[in-house]
Amino acid sequence: MTNRLAAATSPYLLQHAGNPVDWWEWGDEAFAEARRRDVPVLLSVGYAACHWCHVMAHESFEDASTAEQMNAGFVCVKVDREERPDVDAVYMEATVALTGHGGWPMTVFLTPEGHTFQAGTYYPPQPRQGMPSFRQLLAAVSQAWTDRRDEVDRAGQRITGALLEQRSPGGAGEHRAAPSPEDLERAVQATARAHDQRNGGFGGAPKFPPSMVLEWLLRHSARTGADVPGSSGDLALRMTGNTLRHMAYSGTYDQVEGGFARYAVDAEWVVPHFEKMLYDNAQLARVYLHWWRLTADPVGRRVAEETCDWMLERLGTAEGGLASSLDADTEGVEGLTYVWTPDQLVEVLGPDDGAWAAQALVVTPAGTFEHGTSTLQLRLDVDTERANPRDVDRWREIRARLREVRAARPQPGRDDKVVAAWNGLAMAALAEAGALLGRPDLTDAARAVGALLLDVHVVDGRLRRVSRDGAVGEPPGTLEDHGDVVEGLLALYSVTGERRWADGARVLVGELTSRFWDEAAGFSDTAYDAADPRLWEASGNRPRAADPADNAYPSGPSAAAGALVSWAALSGDGRCLHLAVQALDATRRVAAGAPRFAGWGLAVAEALADGPREVAVVGDPDDPGTQALWLEALRGTAPGLVVAAGPPDMEPAVPLLEGRGLIRGLPAAYPCVAQRCDLPVTDVTPVRDFARPHEVRLPTPQEA
Repeated sequence: MTNRLAAATSPYLLQHAGNPVDWWEWGDEAFAEARRRDVPVLLSVGYAACHWCHVMAHESFEDASTAEQMNAGFVCVKVDREERPDVDAVYMEATVALTGHGGWPMTVFLTPEGHTFQAGTYYPPQPRQGMPSFRQLLAAVSQAWTDRRDEVDRAGQRITGALLEQRSPGGAGEHRAAPSPEDLERAVQATARAHDQRNGGFGGAPKFPPSMVLEWLLRHSARTGADVPGSSGDLALRMTGNTLRHMAYSGTYDQVEGGFARYAVDAEWVVPHFEKMLYDNAQLARVYLHWWRLTADPVGRRVAEETCDWMLERLGTAEGGLASSLDADTEGVEGLTYVWTPDQLVEVLGPDDGAWAAQALVVTPAGTFEHGTSTLQLRLDVDTERANPRDVDRWREIRARLREVRAARPQPGRDDKVVAAWNGLAMAALAEAGALLGRPDLTDAARAVGALLLDVHVVDGRLRRVSRDGAVGEPPGTLEDHGDVVEGLLALYSVTGERRWADGARVLVGELTSRFWDEAAGFSDTAYDAADPRLWEASGNRPRAADPADNAYPSGPSAAAGALVSWAALSGDGRCLHLAVQALDATRRVAAGAPRFAGWGLAVAEALADGPREVAVVGDPDDPGTQALWLEALRGTAPGLVVAAGPPDMEPAVPLLEGRGLIRGLPAAYPCVAQRCDLPVTDVTPVRDFARPHEVRLPTPQEA
């Protein structure tokens, strides 16, 4: 049996195409059917790599009796949150307001007009710990709909009204401002109070990779300097190094083939939740790269390179993009592909290498996961000058053998849809890693991502959010998509000087500033001229300001602010800078109470506090002098530094290059701050001094 989802493009929806539930995709037809039948809408939201989504699907959606009850009393709508973040955001807000928490799978009951009147997340098949079973919930909601309809309708209107009242406006105002240097220093001190000095990271279990917070802390250290013990810059660098080292040697990092799991269920990073997401790995590859650029720590270089390679090998698509995720489960068992026992290591490696690997890679012989198995954690120094070369060679050989053995195991499923925003994040990481690590293949991979986004995802001048197998989906690009794709295109332009990427960024910046900004409400996650009417009604028929908090990846406003600051630095567009400040006012308010949820916004604010700085390089791209100046600029650690390069005899791709020429016939670099340029230079030393405002002493692991 198949249902309507058999025609979907989303891999998550296709996972449910064989359910006995009569699923509908989100759209007018489903709500029209609910009005015709006079029944509620049961909205179920999840994503392909979600472990508990699989659990609830197996327990309830695959059960014929439960499906019969769902079909009889409801119009059932299934949504992929990664494909429709606009739907997810509206109803997650309602779920959190009603229950105090959110998560996936998300289960929401709506009136045919789209108003929430009951919501929750996972429901078990049997009553458990005070939680009703899913079938009990279905019966109770159906009874309330039949017997207390007026009460249900009032509840829906009341919830919508309450959410509307909670939303603070995000529009323009005379006193709105980005975080000041003083705000940034206070945020560092507040973040330090949550830092786990023993294990790295922030807070306790579960522990998520804090990529955006670490990027902000790196930028703060680079801007303010880390040479004064106890200063905010010193504190920021110590927290960053401590966290990145612990994560790199932990069970959350895949010690066999690279790549990070979504999070650890414990405070020590030992036992991961095994799903692997593109957005995590793209951001982590970039922050490890930037840590190495700032400190020369070899752990940063190794992990950045391995993570980029993992993304391309495991998530690369035939069209040149990157797939969204790998499942946590393999054949219904979480982590089955990845875990080992000491006996298994002996079996595949032999007694000597197996015993050695168990000591170097396995935490405890008893195992840390299910059925006596263990994640692999690296307990061997393979990066520093103190590393034993023979041990390092042995580790590399054993790692290659384990990779071969593991490749023959059953593999987790892959959600192969291409999400524009996350590919933009990956494009930035790949482009910069290619340039800084001397890996032109990584830069070429970034070019392939950029070409897919511009050639396939931009339709009639407007960005679409997802594609699969080269076919673009209907959902329009969100604010996050526009911001992150511009971020990636500008990073790619900086390392290649190729006009196409700057031109593509220019078009998307125009879309961002014209279609997502409203003077009254500020930035919206969806374009105001493309808002879903159903969501508009559910939001109280008013513009819905975007959530400014950064969570697993940059929020829409933070992504937009970063893109606009970079574009303003390259173009001199004052309105872009003004709108970035407007967006960062919300970051300032979030950071005052919870800086860990404002990481990318604070990173952008560091760029503003530093200028931002710009370097224009003019010369023949094949000239070694041009290449030396260009690479030195790209190695710059100044927060938000933008680099533009081009030959002197061509129309410049960006205004920053206008009017720049050779000096005495030699390639030249023009260092600028907020479009005000110093005298041009032809030697790399002043470029280095300008682009690296503070030399950073690398703390030892003991100090960190």
